[in-house]
Amino acid sequence: MPEEIRTDIAHNARVWNYWLGGKDHYPVDAAVGDRVTSLYPSIGEVARADRKFLGRAVSYLAGDAGIRQFLDIGTGLPTADNTHEVAQRIAPDSRIVYVDHDPVVLAHARALLKGTPEGRTDYVDADARDPEKILEAAARTLDLDRPVAVMLLGILNFVPDTGQARSVVRTLLDALPPGSHLALTHPTLELGGEGNEAAMAFWNENATPPIRTRTGAEFASFLDGLDLLEPGVVSCARWRGEDPSVAQFGAVAVKRA
Repeated sequence: MPEEIRTDIAHNARVWNYWLGGKDHYPVDAAVGDRVTSLYPSIGEVARADRKFLGRAVSYLAGDAGIRQFLDIGTGLPTADNTHEVAQRIAPDSRIVYVDHDPVVLAHARALLKGTPEGRTDYVDADARDPEKILEAAARTLDLDRPVAVMLLGILNFVPDTGQARSVVRTLLDALPPGSHLALTHPTLELGGEGNEAAMAFWNENATPPIRTRTGAEFASFLDGLDLLEPGVVSCARWRGEDPSVAQFGAVAVKRA
């Protein structure tokens, strides 16, 4: 086990894996996950809704939108129907770059994130708060002169400063050509998520990295300058889906110029 992997403190990627029914977590992750669930019983539904959003968004992007390049930042631990699996089922020549900054995710990504012979799948070890490094590394696999779909699912909530989070999004999208897309999800205390406040306080005292929610207006500000696709900013469970609403915003937007 790499020295930098800590098993004495819960980590988001592993707890998320626990909520999704995976096996890549430690007892501390399960304990924290159970405590959060006791404070906010809907958290498992949020995790599953976010995952389903990924499948619907990537299916649209690889299908109707014709996107063949994906930059998935904050990918988390591999589970079923990862971005490359969904995209390459539709378009086997799709190229996907995963980005995360967790040693457990890195170890699993090297072993599991294998794409089709026609396409390519790569992994970048980088912090979401360093978009320049991400773009430089992604350019080894992706042609940044052609449209790219940037996936930021449940990751900007780990960037506490909203101005810095906006800067991350702008830096990424400014480097990409028209036709590029942004898929985004983010937790909120709106949409029935008021009970999540105590759970997040517990998380920030007992797990890493610290997390925050944002309002609908703050979430929408990440999409400034982009054209929102229907149905706009909604619960991620309701973005072209019919599951019950959860307290997690979801949206997909396109860069027109």
